[in-house]
Amino acid sequence: MKILAGLGNPGAKYDRTRHNIGFMAVDAIAGAQGFGPWRAKFQGQVAEGTIGTEKVLLLKPETYMNLSGQSVGEAMRFYKLTPADVIVFHDELDLAPGKMRVKTGGGHAGHNGLRSLHQHIGADYLRVRLGIGHPGDKALVSHYVLSPFAKADEDWLTDLLDGIGRAVPHLVAGDASRFQTAVAARPAARPAPKPQAAPPAPAEAPKPDTRNPLQRLADHFRR
Repeated sequence: MKILAGLGNPGAKYDRTRHNIGFMAVDAIAGAQGFGPWRAKFQGQVAEGTIGTEKVLLLKPETYMNLSGQSVGEAMRFYKLTPADVIVFHDELDLAPGKMRVKTGGGHAGHNGLRSLHQHIGADYLRVRLGIGHPGDKALVSHYVLSPFAKADEDWLTDLLDGIGRAVPHLVAGDASRFQTAVAARPAARPAPKPQAAPPAPAEAPKPDTRNPLQRLADHFRR
């Protein structure tokens, strides 16, 4: 069994903010892989399903980002799993927008969600780092990550999330390299719409009959 946890903050005010890209990733997986409805459990929202032959629990902690480890740790202990069975999706300032990297272990680099996970389950879980870019000034980071994605981000964001939802079976199966390659591949081009046939030309209006009654009667007998 695997736990796939997306990091973020609960509540409508945080929807589609950069810090919530982890939530968005597991939502994309739930939709693409046909998971059951979300329900409250483990101090978060969970959805259950199967990917390949592996039972999978999707988890969105509702403890707020700084306490994410409480929720993930509770779920891990309930199922008697180890950190190696946990995959975490989170925002990454040090990657350009749309870039993605997968790694196991390492430091938390000041990310409060990862810091909490380190405290509750240790560092040896798999991380899917989702690039959101950096605002360029450390003083702007807090406002930046809690701001919604811009309209200019929509294309790469849609491609990234669709790719994750489509390619996640490779990740669950333990093939992180193939997962990254599949996500990086842009979706197949959609077929161009077929040109519609031109509408028929309108029928010509009948010409008015200018004959007098005697001419019409004469013409009738000539037929």
